Amino acid sequence: MLNEQHILSVLVSNKAGVLSKVTALFARRGFNIESLAVGPTEDKNISRITIIANGDDYIIEQLTKQLNKLIDVIKVKNLSNNDTVSKELALIKVTSVDAEKRKEILQMCEIYHCKVVDVSLDALIIEITGTLDKVNAFIDICNNFGKLEVVRTGTVSIERGSKTVEV
Repeated sequence: MLNEQHILSVLVSNKAGVLSKVTALFARRGFNIESLAVGPTEDKNISRITIIANGDDYIIEQLTKQLNKLIDVIKVKNLSNNDTVSKELALIKVTSVDAEKRKEILQMCEIYHCKVVDVSLDALIIEITGTLDKVNAFIDICNNFGKLEVVRTGTVSIERGSKTVEV
């Protein structure tokens, strides 16, 4: 598979410096990370790093082997060919000059199942969760309303059913 998007789920020790070691491995090989999301798991001593990266199967296999050699890496699983649920969160700040434009924005929020999480006299902050395509499509629509700022979490993924990435 040539230059496909891959989802790597990496369980690591939840301690200082581990994330920089993982990302340094990618940087040393001149490999770009498209998306990165990190958070603790149900075990406070373990964090999960979800990495979205583009590359062929060989490159991803080599990166996986190198990741597994890092002391603080507990497990690496490529979720790319698995049945997964993948979501991203974005906060989008848009200007809302008049009542008519604000009404249009609220209609778009309803269509995309977004939430307005903050309202001021001159702007709205909208929260959207969904697939990468859904979030990108909504951000494109927001360009019509005077998009001011976008903050994104990066994609998180989990396998469907009873399969897990376990220690």
